[in-house]
Amino acid sequence: MATYVVGDIQGCLEPLKCLLQTVKFDPEVDVLWSAGDIVNRGPDCLGTMRFLYDMRDSLVMVLGNHDLHLLAVASGARRPSRSDTLDAILEAPDREPLLNWLLHQRLIHHEHGYTLVHAGIPPQWSIKKALKRAREVESVLRGPDCIAFFKAMYGDEPAIWSGDLEGMERLRVITNYLTRMRFCTRKGKLDLESKGAEAPKGSKKVDAWFAHKHRKAADDPILFGHWAALEGRTSTPNAIGLDTGCIWGGSLSLYCLDTGAWTHCRCKDGQPVH
Repeated sequence: MATYVVGDIQGCLEPLKCLLQTVKFDPEVDVLWSAGDIVNRGPDCLGTMRFLYDMRDSLVMVLGNHDLHLLAVASGARRPSRSDTLDAILEAPDREPLLNWLLHQRLIHHEHGYTLVHAGIPPQWSIKKALKRAREVESVLRGPDCIAFFKAMYGDEPAIWSGDLEGMERLRVITNYLTRMRFCTRKGKLDLESKGAEAPKGSKKVDAWFAHKHRKAADDPILFGHWAALEGRTSTPNAIGLDTGCIWGGSLSLYCLDTGAWTHCRCKDGQPVH
């Protein structure tokens, strides 16, 4: 029995199959964790959703920003973006069970001493606090205010958490931390514009969320995706980056929790390169 963690799949089904075949993944005994962003940009988003749905009893996944975007578009709360590759899902005869399954996934998963999240945990939150805040958003996703949340989900403000925040502003900043964050200040003020591997020049306060000293979750191993520009490289062993840019001509990567071993599948145009 082994637990494997995969980075951002983004509709790249064949590289995912390549990885699982390489490690001889057995859904009867093994478990796959997904860091989210299972769809969008890639060549086979519908096939990826169906594949993961079929193995859902052996799967743990957290929602990424692209997964939430799909749900928002499917609900009618948001119009598709030009770069989206979601039409096949939206037009599929089995879209409802697939989307309902996706809607019930978590924003954070904590097990075996590891925390799985799409983007990261802000410096000012402990794992316990992050889990609690994530549950606030998850309860709204599964409730009557779901569409109202999707309509209010987009936006970069508020840029920093405050316990006094209420309503959709509170839910938006929680969602941005967990699914969109790369850079922030040590107090958790977000910079959602910078996307490179290096902190923006001219700012001494902004750094990668995992690079800040004295962050409350520094001693907790955190598995995250979302940040292809890092190519999986971080400044700390407790921040394990899984997004290695499959959709951008990099690779899809699989990490074994039990052994610490990495398996990579080189990609081009969302297909394996042999």
